[in-house]
Amino acid sequence: MAANSLAKQIQVNFEDMLESFDDNLVLSKAVDKYTVPGVDMQRSSDTIWRNQPNIAISGNGIDATSDFSAASATQLSVPANLGFQKHSVFNLNGLELRDALTQGTLLRAAKQKLASDINVAINDAAALQLTQCIKRTTASVGFDDWALADAQMSEVGVSMFDRMGALSPRDGIGAYANLAGRQTINELPRTAYEKAIISADIAGFNVLKLDYASRLTAAAGVSVTLTGLVTPLVPVATTTQSDGSVTPKDNRYQTVGITVTSGTVKVGDRFTIGAAGLVNSVHAITKVDTGTKQQFVITAIVSGAGGTGNVTISPPIIIGSAQSQLQYQNVSSAPVSGATITFLNTVTAPVNPFWQKSCIELIPGRYAVPSDMGVQVLTGTTESGMTLTMSYFLDINTLTMKGRVDSLFGVCVNNPTMGGVMLFSQS
Repeated sequence: MAANSLAKQIQVNFEDMLESFDDNLVLSKAVDKYTVPGVDMQRSSDTIWRNQPNIAISGNGIDATSDFSAASATQLSVPANLGFQKHSVFNLNGLELRDALTQGTLLRAAKQKLASDINVAINDAAALQLTQCIKRTTASVGFDDWALADAQMSEVGVSMFDRMGALSPRDGIGAYANLAGRQTINELPRTAYEKAIISADIAGFNVLKLDYASRLTAAAGVSVTLTGLVTPLVPVATTTQSDGSVTPKDNRYQTVGITVTSGTVKVGDRFTIGAAGLVNSVHAITKVDTGTKQQFVITAIVSGAGGTGNVTISPPIIIGSAQSQLQYQNVSSAPVSGATITFLNTVTAPVNPFWQKSCIELIPGRYAVPSDMGVQVLTGTTESGMTLTMSYFLDINTLTMKGRVDSLFGVCVNNPTMGGVMLFSQS
């Protein structure tokens, strides 16, 4: 194969890879995308702050003097960064380069793996950071599961449009069977019966079929309480550093003290606090008590996993009279000293995430690889906005072409309370 023929074939294979790359991106189609120019990301250390949904408050009467004199509304933001640098590499010697099919096969494999990396990153972010939890003591049954998720999302004020969900391969069986048995509906049962897949809304969710799902192991904490009183968080947009500089502040998390009398705790554990009526969730806009316990997730172990220590939880406990607390209140009352923690993930199970599309963002990035330094470079952007870069050169010592395909991206959960996880067969 002549040199120009080889280069042309590589170009064709790369373009084919770009065209079909989006087909493998199951979850990336279910989240928002936010693109930032590469020069801006470089100058900000690959981190950009994204606004969270702003929540307003209202006053009573015709005289609004006291409302105007109060502190101005607080606009919160969260950091998003290009934290994933994924690549797939290959070698082709002088003999293998004679077969154009080999090149195409390797690039298809690279496409498949890089697309999988993006899906896994989104799924893991949802599994570890989304804070709501639907605990089901039975196996998946389909509509009833998603109707419950719909009710829980609605009662805390999550937008009713663009709600997404995903089912692990085995948990999807019950949903497919449930749909296939509904003879009074035409298209959904047929699709579920023929393909074992959901391709339309169920109870307000666009439910997708996964071929991979995170697994959440059972909580090992047997007797765990909060240590003392928890001071509710006062959300602030910025903080002042010791050198006088002002920087944005991430308000998605809060560190609390716990006492573990028996067992241990870990990142990913879901829990509620206290008996019924103590720490309930509230509607994000009306602030009305839902009558349902607020759910939390442990996002980090600050000190100790047993005995007395500190853990980071999400969402933070927000209630009080400060302007920002009135805006972003998320519980009916603060927990009492020594309140009991009750874990929800009681049996190891696959995680089935659900979320409002805008609360998770995929941030595409790109590399700048010089093409005039002995390396051939091909760069292309898919319809979904993801950029892939292919670089290759020939090692004259071994007559081996070394190539790599790169993907740079970030995943940001900008509002963890706008989604959650569904766990089946829990005790």
